[in-house]
Amino acid sequence: MTGASMMDFTAEHRLGDSPRPAVVFMSALFAGGWIWEHPYRHLERAGLPVLRTNEAICALDRRVAGSIERLGDALLRACDEAGAGEIILCANSLGGLVAIDLAGRRPDRVLGIVVSGAPGLTADPDVGLSFDRRGSVRPFGDEFGERMVAALFHGGRSLFSDDRMAEVGDMLRRPESMVSMARSLKATRGYRVRAALDRVSCPAMYLWGRHDRMTPVDPWLEVLAGYPGNEILLVEDCGHIPMVERADEYTAALMPFADRCSGALA
Repeated sequence: MTGASMMDFTAEHRLGDSPRPAVVFMSALFAGGWIWEHPYRHLERAGLPVLRTNEAICALDRRVAGSIERLGDALLRACDEAGAGEIILCANSLGGLVAIDLAGRRPDRVLGIVVSGAPGLTADPDVGLSFDRRGSVRPFGDEFGERMVAALFHGGRSLFSDDRMAEVGDMLRRPESMVSMARSLKATRGYRVRAALDRVSCPAMYLWGRHDRMTPVDPWLEVLAGYPGNEILLVEDCGHIPMVERADEYTAALMPFADRCSGALA
């Protein structure tokens, strides 16, 4: 475990002595590194260097959470503290935009990206949140959990434990977290996705749940048609979080992609 300033990520990592780039798993807006448990542990057991950030994005300082670029810089600081140089970055939801942005800005560090459920091309979904006149956001009513689950998972059943759902709810009731989330959402609305994609030169895989209600895949398929060098994998019967809802399929796709980015295969 590494320490960091209050506005930055902390990270769990197992880098070992491998010369390969580290496979880095970035937290999402609401959820911390625990959503990556399956691929993280699988790659760790296979001897690959791995790192995952601990905190959800909205648990960070508002100045970081409200900027795609600053989030990427915070991620690299966590990698620096752990001793990870070149990386393959896996990210979900808001983290997906951070991965795309960072790949364009730091091609010397980012050798590949795996993006799932990124926002930026569709309107904010209804997940049981309301905004007040000050731009803050809060969970409301007993239906918050139900709306969140319906937006995240295709099967309509939560794959998060009750404790994890309570953890998210508690975090969103903290005023600072609510401000950070509101600023994060504002940053996604103004982000220029196509301009960012133009700057990405490393291998990229877009691994999306076919039935993602929170960030539907169809607008991304239309945009990505202009970038034929990218890999696109649609996971059937899956919503917004394929690394949880279809963990075996996600990890099975990640392993050969990481090999290709590492030059491990001819």
